[in-house]
Amino acid sequence: MKRPQGFDRSEAPAAAAAPPSAPAPPSATTGTPGAGAARAAGPRSAEEHGRGVQTVTEPIPVQRPGQATSAPPVRDPRADEPPYSRLPTNREIDKALRAARRERKRVERGEVRRFTKRSRRRRIAWLSAAGVVVALVVAVGLVAYSPLLALRHIQVTGTSRLDAAAVEKKLSDQLGTPLPLLSSGGISSDLAAFPLIRSYTVESHPPDTIVVRVVERQPVGVIQRGNAFTLVDAAKVPISSSQQRPEGYPLITANGGAADVDADSGFAAAAGVLSALPADVLAQVDTITAKTKDDVSFTLRGRSATVVWGSAEDSDLKAADLAALLKSAPDASRYDVSSPHSVTTG
Repeated sequence: MKRPQGFDRSEAPAAAAAPPSAPAPPSATTGTPGAGAARAAGPRSAEEHGRGVQTVTEPIPVQRPGQATSAPPVRDPRADEPPYSRLPTNREIDKALRAARRERKRVERGEVRRFTKRSRRRRIAWLSAAGVVVALVVAVGLVAYSPLLALRHIQVTGTSRLDAAAVEKKLSDQLGTPLPLLSSGGISSDLAAFPLIRSYTVESHPPDTIVVRVVERQPVGVIQRGNAFTLVDAAKVPISSSQQRPEGYPLITANGGAADVDADSGFAAAAGVLSALPADVLAQVDTITAKTKDDVSFTLRGRSATVVWGSAEDSDLKAADLAALLKSAPDASRYDVSSPHSVTTG
């Protein structure tokens, strides 16, 4: 609807005559500052309202009690400079490159440590085990070769014919030597002076004692060499020698060496037969003869009887047959056990 002429003019003086109203205080219930600003701006003129013109008024900042006044932001003077107005110096470039290299090395070291974690643990375990072994070896070596394990006492056992004190005295040159450093060659050389020793063993008893266990040679008979009689064992090793024949041992008349030298010799066969005889029968043997290994015979003491033995084979069975014949036919002058399954007497 068209407004009457002069309508706007009548309102304009009234609006101009109205005193300016004080700005309304900010309300705590208003949600936006725009509403207060619109009220502060006053009513718009009818002309502006009619023409659809809107007046935009910026909000007036209101400082509340106790609120600090914010300083305006400081503008960097270099922000308006052109991008290439200031280039870095060589020193700054070097510094940046060094920092980049340090960072790269740090990252590489971290990656290397991450990928080699398992191998490093395994290496540490091996090194620890090796260190423990080396420490133990060094400790044992220091203790073993120290004077704490020096030899001070020697014990000799297993002697019957030998004098144990004489053997200990012969070994006295080993006193003062640490047990791990005892010379087996030196001990063997010392014991070689006693032909009655067939074998021996040496036992160490820390901290300062050794025990020498001796196995003596057992004589099996006597061999005559000229006017001397030599007592020998099964290996034909001389044990003792005298001008008179030792009692209780048979006289061996055979050629050749011991079994370890010549197994087919007459001496080896005679020694094998004597070793197989029971003690009561062995005590009756006076003289044993072996021309060959298959022709062994001996005479009995006090009976004037002869025993034909033959070879040394089946000596245990032949010995049992002879023991039975001596009991069943004590007055016989000849006992033939060369064939153990068919023995004869005469």
